[in-house]
Amino acid sequence: MTGQAVITGLGVASPNGLGTEQCWSAMLRGESGIGRISRFDPSGYPARLAGQVPGFAAEEYLPSRLLPQTDRMTRLALVAADWALADAGVRPEDLPEYDMGVVTASSSGGFEFGQNELQKLWSKGSQHVSAYQSFAWFYAVNSGQISIRNGMKGPSGVVVSDQAGGLDAVAQARRQIRRGTPLIVSGSIDASVCPWGWVAQLAGGRLSGSDDPGRAYLPFDAAAHGHVAGEGGAILVVEDAVAARRRGARLYGAVSGYGATFDPRPDSGRERGLRRAVELALADAGAVPRDIDVVFADAAALPEEDRAEAEAITAVFGPRGVPVTAPKTMTGRLHSGAAPLDLAMAVLAIAEGRIPPTINVEPAADYQLDLVTGAPRPAEVRTALVIARGQGGFNSALVVRAAD
Repeated sequence: MTGQAVITGLGVASPNGLGTEQCWSAMLRGESGIGRISRFDPSGYPARLAGQVPGFAAEEYLPSRLLPQTDRMTRLALVAADWALADAGVRPEDLPEYDMGVVTASSSGGFEFGQNELQKLWSKGSQHVSAYQSFAWFYAVNSGQISIRNGMKGPSGVVVSDQAGGLDAVAQARRQIRRGTPLIVSGSIDASVCPWGWVAQLAGGRLSGSDDPGRAYLPFDAAAHGHVAGEGGAILVVEDAVAARRRGARLYGAVSGYGATFDPRPDSGRERGLRRAVELALADAGAVPRDIDVVFADAAALPEEDRAEAEAITAVFGPRGVPVTAPKTMTGRLHSGAAPLDLAMAVLAIAEGRIPPTINVEPAADYQLDLVTGAPRPAEVRTALVIARGQGGFNSALVVRAAD
């Protein structure tokens, strides 16, 4: 395998900003996109807050023929992919079709599509695919729609490992770059702020029931009591470094290291796998703990999960040994879209020398984390670590470096 994978394009759709520039500016201002759900009436549900992408009108960006075939998640993903390709300076029609592929992730997506299919069944009694079939099929839709829209016939796939999937998809993109594909569109956009999707998330028992956006999502705080869910994420253009430099592309950062583990059975008495995932990512990057300038945390906002993540970080870096941030306190947890958004924020932190803050949180002292709170922290950021965990035991960690 040959080839270094670099990130050359970003397409962001976030609850606190539509587009990369809007989102990054909001992150630095500490501006939250969390609020009361507006896409349906949440008054009868025990959780009523979400991070929703503002001001998105799909008809402004996509041809009308696509709208009946897609739901909000796919529309956001298609537009974010367009933005990422434009940001990278890539015109797909100018490249060989087998030199481009798509590897994305999904976890909560498909609920709205499946809900629409159920509504058609109920209202018309006509023959449509079953909800189960539509949900399973939908996992492949985003990758397929992006491929079809851009004429990309190279490697294609969808990774499903809950919130860890966004990093797993970028790692798979790196593998395809090393195997010889010059360009892969990767990352994830997730969206399930709809009644069926909301009920499914409530069943997991992890959503915050607070109605105060400033107190609902408090990772690493003694008052942590669950997370706020959201929609959005980031689509990334990942390229072979030689090919990208040859065409004069801007290089946001290099995907340098990756590690993934799975937690043992809860009653096994064995250590959970997050620390090992971080260690694997560092080893893969040829890095040691002191090389890492910032950690973008998973930030579950459940006391047991926060403690496990804090212990893994301090085991590798030492007590308060590295700046840690969780800008997803401004967006909510975006399922498989969360880690790609963190990755986008990490490469912008590398470019601008500012670490976005964790808002609303008073970090618990016993976690021994150097949590960046309140305002952005100026710092020379050359190497960042992004952590993601999926419900059920998935752990992923990815190292990104300045590309020079």
